[in-house]
Amino acid sequence: MDRLSIIGLFLALASLVGGSILKGAGLSSLWSPAAFVIVIVGTTAAILLHTSPAIFKHAFKIVRWVVFPPESDRPALIQQIVDWSNIARRQGLLGLESQVELQDDPFVRKGLQLVVDGVEPETIRHMLEIELGSQEHHDLAATKVFEGMGIYAPTLGIIGAVLGLIAVMKNLADPSMLGHGIAAAFTATIYGIASANLLFLPIAAKLKNVIAHNSREREMVIEGLIAIAQGENPRNIETSLAGFVS
Repeated sequence: MDRLSIIGLFLALASLVGGSILKGAGLSSLWSPAAFVIVIVGTTAAILLHTSPAIFKHAFKIVRWVVFPPESDRPALIQQIVDWSNIARRQGLLGLESQVELQDDPFVRKGLQLVVDGVEPETIRHMLEIELGSQEHHDLAATKVFEGMGIYAPTLGIIGAVLGLIAVMKNLADPSMLGHGIAAAFTATIYGIASANLLFLPIAAKLKNVIAHNSREREMVIEGLIAIAQGENPRNIETSLAGFVS
């Protein structure tokens, strides 16, 4: 669990609520069904037009990584690769066959199977790098869903404010309606800017960091498997892979 993300979400909410109270606007000023419809529903509509169904579905599948990123233990993974290297040196590459089905990660399982099958090291590298690049591209495309929402939301907030001001202008004859109407108009702007800068854009940035971390770990796996296929010394493998630990 990423505690910093949870703290960040809590502070984002607290900053809005606390700021509204400290400024004397009160909590009621933050609630506006019209602003919600214009900004949140409008942003959702825009991103549905912007994104393919597969990417949209994938975006909301990986958004949990903001709080629950994929488990990662690079030192343990390096030790596992070193253990495989020792098995390969004692029993040959076919000795790793029993290890293939024990792997939960499909990427690792595929790479290890290629090593067991005796595929040429450069071919293994080529095949795994293609798969890595494809997965990374798919994941990064999903982050653009939240980036897009972060772009559309502020603009729709402005649209909501303009619509609110139009309603105010229609009630100029009634001064009692002006203050409330203007306040309601700017609530849409708050929705748009706050949702973009406290939610959508930070989510996109956090997901990019997680994806980069995952890709770096898979690059480490590729280098380790290539070294095993080339018959490298286990100590040398451990030393070279140590550079991936950060």
